[in-house]
Amino acid sequence: MDREAAKRALDGFLAGKALTANQIQFVNLVIDYLTQSGWMSAAQLYESPFTDFSPRGVEGVFSSEQVIQLVGILDDIRERAARVVHFGLGNSGMSAEHSLS
Repeated sequence: MDREAAKRALDGFLAGKALTANQIQFVNLVIDYLTQSGWMSAAQLYESPFTDFSPRGVEGVFSSEQVIQLVGILDDIRERAARVVHFGLGNSGMSAEHSLS
């Protein structure tokens, strides 16, 4: 996933929020991970380097509602990535774009 696509994926999460410096850095790290691998699991939000912001990971940086929203976005990205891989590597010879229309 390119960096702009990762930022767009988080637009809904960021909209209308006044984030702290730590929250902005946390979100930028999520964007970095998405840019590098195309997706990430919610479990990674509770591991290093995310625990550098708080020993509780994402739950120490964001409210419960925000955590639920962020995890939902990451789950959606992961599901989309899995569909692209599945359809892109299928035996039908049909591209993911055509098979989803």
